[in-house]
Amino acid sequence: MSAGLEVHVVVPEDVDDPARPSGGNSYDLRLCAALGDLGWSVRLRPVAGAWPSGGEGGCRALAETLRSLPDGALVLVDGLVASCLPELLVPAARRLRLVVLLHMPVGIASAVDSGERERAVLSAAAAVVATSDWSRRWLLTAYDLDPRKVHVSHPGAGAAEPADGTRSGTNLLCVGAVSCAKGHDLLVSALTSVADLPWHCVCVGSLTRAPDEVAAVRRRVEEAGLADRVVLAGPRTGAALVASYAAADLLAHASRAETYGMVVTEALAHGLPVLAAGVGGVPEALGVLPDGRRPGLLVPPEDAGALAAALREWLTDEGLRESLRAAVLERRASLTGWDSTADRVAAVLTGVAA
Repeated sequence: MSAGLEVHVVVPEDVDDPARPSGGNSYDLRLCAALGDLGWSVRLRPVAGAWPSGGEGGCRALAETLRSLPDGALVLVDGLVASCLPELLVPAARRLRLVVLLHMPVGIASAVDSGERERAVLSAAAAVVATSDWSRRWLLTAYDLDPRKVHVSHPGAGAAEPADGTRSGTNLLCVGAVSCAKGHDLLVSALTSVADLPWHCVCVGSLTRAPDEVAAVRRRVEEAGLADRVVLAGPRTGAALVASYAAADLLAHASRAETYGMVVTEALAHGLPVLAAGVGGVPEALGVLPDGRRPGLLVPPEDAGALAAALREWLTDEGLRESLRAAVLERRASLTGWDSTADRVAAVLTGVAA
């Protein structure tokens, strides 16, 4: 049904920059590849700019990209590019078949005017694709969008060999750009509280997106005397990232805002239990087994004390570690791949094209 259709995919210029990996960029690239496997003609349109604001250069680049598209073209726009520029996207929606792929609504953490600008774009679009049921509910409540045009396509999880793990469970892994949103300060505070126990934590993620936050986290680590136990390793992709998962026992994820949390399902695919703040769509990503068990531990957001207590429980209770590891192996079996993600997006695009 979808073979032969063409879609123009508008994404940030750094979508494939290995020095600045992100869940949104990974989703975009994997989706495009999977749509191609389904027979779609995918035209990737990277747009320069300091997104999400874009700046003057970004506005100009996006305007030129939109002008280059023929009337009636089917266009999938990454929300990082689309959400703050209604002056460009709303008029474009009148002549293009515009679909917005929204990874993280700016209205969740930004000023009211940013949220209103995003709402204008999403209201004008022919369809919106959110990445979790939680995100869809948020959009319908916050922006009063037509529920018939807001869809969900969960991120896929690539197949991976499960990590062997260690009996002690002391190898901790954090994956995400070092920034306030990802809660590295909360994680360091929690690790400081369990410094009396053996553990080692590798933090994988960009060190350039929020330089001030990186400097603050480094200071916290040094002041706590943890410089030899907390490693800010920078970004890793491909085989290096796979090796990081393989060497770990537990994913620690203290994020303050997540619409889904791709890193959670990536960890599960690698056989790792997850300790995470139960924010946004994270509980959805972690999942629940039919008997009610979870393949990890959830703590309240913004609560370093609860995070520390959960870490202490993990590090001192071998029975808990074994129970969570068994639950992860069951949860892995229910994870879906990027072909399923592409199927859902393709259905939305096909409906809009029709």
